[in-house]
Amino acid sequence: MGREEEPYVSISRKKHLRGWGQSEEEEREVGHSLRRLATHRNAFKRTAVIQAFLGSTPQLTLQLYICVLQRYVPAARGRSCSAGEARECRDRIGAAVLMAMSLASTTYGALVLNVLAIQIKYDDYKVRLSVPAFLCIVIWRCLEIATRVTVLVLFCSALKAWVAAVALVNLIALFLLPWVNFWRSGSSLPENVEKNFSWFGTVSVLGTITLLYSAINMFCWSAVQLNLSERDLIDQSQNWARLSVHYTVRLLENAALVLLWYFYKEDGFEYFCSPLLVVQLLVGYIAAVSFMLLFYQYFHPCRSLFSHNVSDFILCVCLRVKPTHVLVGGKETDV
Repeated sequence: MGREEEPYVSISRKKHLRGWGQSEEEEREVGHSLRRLATHRNAFKRTAVIQAFLGSTPQLTLQLYICVLQRYVPAARGRSCSAGEARECRDRIGAAVLMAMSLASTTYGALVLNVLAIQIKYDDYKVRLSVPAFLCIVIWRCLEIATRVTVLVLFCSALKAWVAAVALVNLIALFLLPWVNFWRSGSSLPENVEKNFSWFGTVSVLGTITLLYSAINMFCWSAVQLNLSERDLIDQSQNWARLSVHYTVRLLENAALVLLWYFYKEDGFEYFCSPLLVVQLLVGYIAAVSFMLLFYQYFHPCRSLFSHNVSDFILCVCLRVKPTHVLVGGKETDV
């Protein structure tokens, strides 16, 4: 029996990067079933992101907070010592497994965000992550999320009254940032969100999306950046300045929070070296930033299409040295 052909097909054109800046265009017919499958796959990716950051991240934070509190609660609570120690050991193992699963889920959500950002920004290209790029993203995101959650939990254990203020300041600032940029651009609200929505419905949907965006950025850098003036609501440019500002501010905030914990911590933290923990958290976040720079400099699948790379940005901003060339269409051009 022959293969049944679909009555409705479309032509898909994708470019394959063959060398440094050299691409080869490929055409193929895409049937209706494949288009629907791609739509469902993209919807699943976005659902995985929402589940990771609205489900796993709060669970990871709560589990770590409970473990921190239990470490300096007195062990003897009306039961024998041996039974209490055995139960405490089982509880710690179970908590460690649950935290590892939550961290893996959140890291997967951040990895999906990176892949979605690359696919959206380079929609004309067939993009595939190499194994070193995949490992680099996983280490970068795992270190970033783990250190951020640990800093927030330690700060909460010492200064509980100020946790709500820190969280609200982060959420409000990150929530208002896309709207401020939209107001400064002078654009009108996008009309393609939903045809049947009124003005209030469109604003409500955009507000919900912005709230999810701010919640993600509170724990890690969202590779998919919002731009409410764009038709697709996604900023497709590689904004190095926004990336550097985010990680600089977040590193300073983490340093301030962990130092406040160090000076105001309770007496139950004598079972480990507090100064060493402070150094480990700061070094861990710096290591996450280093892996991020390593990915964009050497392992990004479309790095040959960047107008400027990481080293050019560092020379221009930090050392005030103007780059002597730019990449135009993947080829070096003198400036």
